[in-house]
Amino acid sequence: MAAAVAPHGLHHVTAIAEDPQRNVDFYTTVLGLRLVKRTVNFDAPDTYHLYYGDESGKPSTLLTFFPWPGVDQGRQGTGLTTATAFSIPPETLGWWQTRLRDLGVDADAPVARSDEEVLRLRDPDGLVIELVASDGDSRSGWDGAAAVPADNAIRGLFSVTMTEQDLDPTAEMLNGLLGMEYGHNTTDRTRFMMSGQEGGTDDGTAVDVLPSKASRGLQAAGTVHHIAFRAPDRETQARWRLELIDAGIQVTEILDRQYFTSIYFREPGGVLLEIATDQPGFTVDEPLLELGQHLKLPPWLEPNREQIQNSLPTLRVPPPTPEEVDR
Repeated sequence: MAAAVAPHGLHHVTAIAEDPQRNVDFYTTVLGLRLVKRTVNFDAPDTYHLYYGDESGKPSTLLTFFPWPGVDQGRQGTGLTTATAFSIPPETLGWWQTRLRDLGVDADAPVARSDEEVLRLRDPDGLVIELVASDGDSRSGWDGAAAVPADNAIRGLFSVTMTEQDLDPTAEMLNGLLGMEYGHNTTDRTRFMMSGQEGGTDDGTAVDVLPSKASRGLQAAGTVHHIAFRAPDRETQARWRLELIDAGIQVTEILDRQYFTSIYFREPGGVLLEIATDQPGFTVDEPLLELGQHLKLPPWLEPNREQIQNSLPTLRVPPPTPEEVDR
């Protein structure tokens, strides 16, 4: 069954962490991403939901976290998204390798993967992050308060890797039901490509599926919770939801996530997928220069603000630099 609608690319990846302050410190001061929204898990509001991305948190640049203090350590394995890759300018690969080494980050030496150079690292919870030397990525990245020069900054999401016991059922969903095209293969993985957005960037459009005989993974700290694909608007999202239901897929209702609307479903191997709209975005409830500086709650949780704030640990977030304020 061919899809009538198809995703434009990756919208965001959401993962699980243990310590919220350690998470903020790593992603803002080591990788140089901007904390664009400090809110809570709408389904468990005693837990933060932290969003990192470029200056405004555009779709295809976002990595988000549920930091649950005391959560068990996860285990990589099948049925999980096992790597989240960001794009960097090719000439900066050596710079990033040196930076990570000097900061004591757990990172491997760069390796060649097909026609790509990949630097793999692990965050403090063990989450696997890859920096891919990607030529021609037109996104500007974020050159905020982390001593990462603008020319070296992470551009945004490049791809995700799903590890599966059986490739075929997942491939059937990605290619047939979700309208992704087969891309280049390597000896260990199959790539699926999304079309990109008309008139926009084609970056952040790859999904790699890695068949494995490993045991099933355990979703907890240091693992990905779900991956989200882009829908341009709610109308397209609603059409997509009906297509999935017609195909016999169990799909949630359209849920209001304040900065986008979402539907959720699982692919055959067990990975939780989301379709999220591009709009309204992160400036809907705070100005661009103040993104990530304050705890933001949706209207239905605002009456419980005092109780929610008292249940959350205090976070220290790098303030905007003078250069940002002067923009």
